[in-house]
Amino acid sequence: MLMQTADTNATNGTVGQPITYEKIPTQIFADSKEASTAVALEIAELIRKKQKEGKMCVLGLATGSSPKTVYAKLVKMHREEGLSFKNVISFNLDEYYQMEPDSIYSYHRFMKEQLFNHVDIPKENYFIPDGTIPPAMLREYCISYENKINAVGGLDFQLLGIGGNGHVGFNEPGSLINSHTRLITLDHSTRAAAAMEFGGLHKVPRKAITLGVAPILSARRIVLLAWGERKASVIRSAVEGPVTERNPASYLQAHTNVSFVVDESAATELTRVKTPWAVDSVVWDNKMIKKAVTHLSQSLRKPILKLTDKDYNDNGMSDLLAQYGAGYEININVFNQLQHTITGWPGGKPNADDTNRPERAQPAKKRVLIFSPHPDDDIISMGGTFQRLVDQGHEVHVAYQTSGNIAVADDEALRFIDFVVDFNNGFGIDSPAANKLFLDAKEFLKHTKDSEIDTPEIRQVKGLLRQGEAKATCRFVGIPTKQAHFLNMPFYETGTVQKNPIGEEDIKIIENLIEEIKPHQIYAAGDFADPHGTHKVCWDAIEAALERCKHKNYMKDCWVWLYRGAWAEWDIHEIEMAVPMSPDQVLKKRRGIFKHQSQKDGVVFQGEDAREFWQRAEERNSATALLYDELGLAEYEAMEAFVRWRF
Repeated sequence: MLMQTADTNATNGTVGQPITYEKIPTQIFADSKEASTAVALEIAELIRKKQKEGKMCVLGLATGSSPKTVYAKLVKMHREEGLSFKNVISFNLDEYYQMEPDSIYSYHRFMKEQLFNHVDIPKENYFIPDGTIPPAMLREYCISYENKINAVGGLDFQLLGIGGNGHVGFNEPGSLINSHTRLITLDHSTRAAAAMEFGGLHKVPRKAITLGVAPILSARRIVLLAWGERKASVIRSAVEGPVTERNPASYLQAHTNVSFVVDESAATELTRVKTPWAVDSVVWDNKMIKKAVTHLSQSLRKPILKLTDKDYNDNGMSDLLAQYGAGYEININVFNQLQHTITGWPGGKPNADDTNRPERAQPAKKRVLIFSPHPDDDIISMGGTFQRLVDQGHEVHVAYQTSGNIAVADDEALRFIDFVVDFNNGFGIDSPAANKLFLDAKEFLKHTKDSEIDTPEIRQVKGLLRQGEAKATCRFVGIPTKQAHFLNMPFYETGTVQKNPIGEEDIKIIENLIEEIKPHQIYAAGDFADPHGTHKVCWDAIEAALERCKHKNYMKDCWVWLYRGAWAEWDIHEIEMAVPMSPDQVLKKRRGIFKHQSQKDGVVFQGEDAREFWQRAEERNSATALLYDELGLAEYEAMEAFVRWRF
């Protein structure tokens, strides 16, 4: 569902007019799929309009995860609705330098796989910067690339993504508004964000060719896409902040026909979403009250029970007081709600009044199914709760949804195979097959090119390595390895970061496991920051399976709890169950994470955060506990938080 677009001009607060802080029209959709469909329809309409006029349609196209669904929708319209691209000329924003066009990391290959190979655009009509141009010819090449755009009349439509530091194209912070197509040195944060695709930061190119800010702004229409909470802060800065080279996306404020298209997660820092009562009148239901009061408490750095009527009046919440009376009564209500989320019994406390507890007392011993997208998400994201459930006598199963094989470094795989060979030799086991596997793997990894993916044998070795680490964690926590289920969902097994869409087989695997265990509790990863990431796809499969199972009798007694990963936590007003941990429990969780040795001391997909996963998890858990403490509740060493998902 499309939410109302903000006005582009701020008002002075006149009665009847909502105040807006947004300087760029911003459309908020429920999710990236709906948003992408809307953008694809706009592009298709433009193409058809130009066709009727007998004109070429000149598109500026982006790469990365954000536009993938847009391209998929355009391909579908081509196949099912006859949308033709014969009158389309396209220019891509950027390309890594130096980069061979057939590399699995190149934007040439990306665009062909995502769009060009599936539609009828003539090969001579699409242009992508050449990452192989000799250095001495770069300046001339960049000028000619921009001249080609001008020669066809300029860009009718420019599609953009946005980097975590505000870059558009590869115009990094510091780029000037009048910058043109050029070679640029990539910011460290940009390279870190791309490390996942490249299999490590050290493999990410340091430079790229990018269309400049000036030719981007010359497009007659611009649409910028942003998905996920990781983009929320930079979106707010670009939309509501000053125009600055520190956030190149803010230059778009100067364009007369631009829209930001974001999902709800990417919009969370916008004023109208974060503090809607400061922008317009709101419906003061319980959810809004809890959000407003916790925000007020955090902003003023005052415990909830110390908030005064003056605090409410001074911060745009006078109508809440008028509707519900004294602030103290509101404070008590919200404080009690937060207090009731805290429990040391995540599976429910037997023989206890559960009226105000997040979980049911019965059945006293529950069957619990923890879904872990990768082989370490269970212990990283909810290791303390996992341990509590086991210690309190519940039958806990863990379902590792994917093999996680692409996150294993090549030298780790070789070390693993080498051990098998040495083991066989040490015990007199004649295994020519193991010896051959080692030699073949060593030779392949020594000469592999960027355009090649790991062999099936190497991927299997990497998967077995991670499977062994997951089993070690289960033994450490205290469950038999027969309760560890390795699902190896097919969508993941492509050998590259780019995965297939979930299919019937993926959903059926989840459905069959739920049917087998008949759980009273399900825990699943609910961090959907990147809608094209593994966690989101894994959840989509779970959700589809739950939809099929929900009418069965055993599902009537099943509750689903969502946890988040090592990078972010639920907002305090969203949390419905908070499981505290003592200092000793935090250390035990750390030791459980250490069982995943292949993910320590140089993680393949480090991301922008240089810390190891145990450090990220501990910081997140301690921050959650500190927040409860600052709001005036009990002080704990750490907390893991959950939100209940309802059928």
